[in-house]
Amino acid sequence: MKKIFLISFLVLLFASVGQAQQLYNMSFDQWSKTSGAWNLYPKGASNSQLVWDTANHGLSLLGINGTTPEYKHVAVPGKGKAAVKVESKKVLWAFVAGNLYTGRFIRIVDFAGAELEFGVPFTSRPKSLSGFVHYIPKPVNYAKAPYLHMKGKTDVGRIEVILTDWNKPYHIVTNNEEFIDGATDPHVIGRAVLDLKEDTGGYVPFEIPIVYKNGKTPKYVVITVASSWYGAYFTGGSGSTVYVDEFQFNY
Repeated sequence: MKKIFLISFLVLLFASVGQAQQLYNMSFDQWSKTSGAWNLYPKGASNSQLVWDTANHGLSLLGINGTTPEYKHVAVPGKGKAAVKVESKKVLWAFVAGNLYTGRFIRIVDFAGAELEFGVPFTSRPKSLSGFVHYIPKPVNYAKAPYLHMKGKTDVGRIEVILTDWNKPYHIVTNNEEFIDGATDPHVIGRAVLDLKEDTGGYVPFEIPIVYKNGKTPKYVVITVASSWYGAYFTGGSGSTVYVDEFQFNY
């Protein structure tokens, strides 16, 4: 009986540990460069390492990267440590918000947008996301309806997490404004949001609780980091910058 109880206990223990998932490269230390574009994974990465993506694949055709590694200004110093620098920029005729997300960049669409897939497989229910953030906002100097009223105001950045019951990644063509509304989408199981509204003056620690709508088990997770949250609508401040480092799910 004692042996059966011990085996059952170990099974439950390892099942619990196995469900406490983290994503690959949440410390943001692993980087490589391909055809001028910075990537958050090493060269020759396996499919399991292709977690984070950016708009760099499109911007790099113009010799620009909006999301780059930062080796000096890091939250946790040490050998081989890096952070992420995400910066909003004016590129030719378009305003482009710096971005970082879990998913995949597919292609450029009509030279002013992109086709993307949001989300990577994930089946745990963390209590929160924590890490370090340094935000440096600029005044909004590019705006498009219905956000013209934001011109001249301080830019807003965001870190957001959504856990969903999708059966596949969420397909987006940014030109069509096919964005996810984490607050109302019926497939969103849990969500955490941190709006960045002022200069943090350096790195500050954060922990944002994930609020669950139901008891379902997630299938996908999307983490997004934006230096200009309304950048998808071509609204924001050139030079608005967010540094992030050492993300972690807490259970």
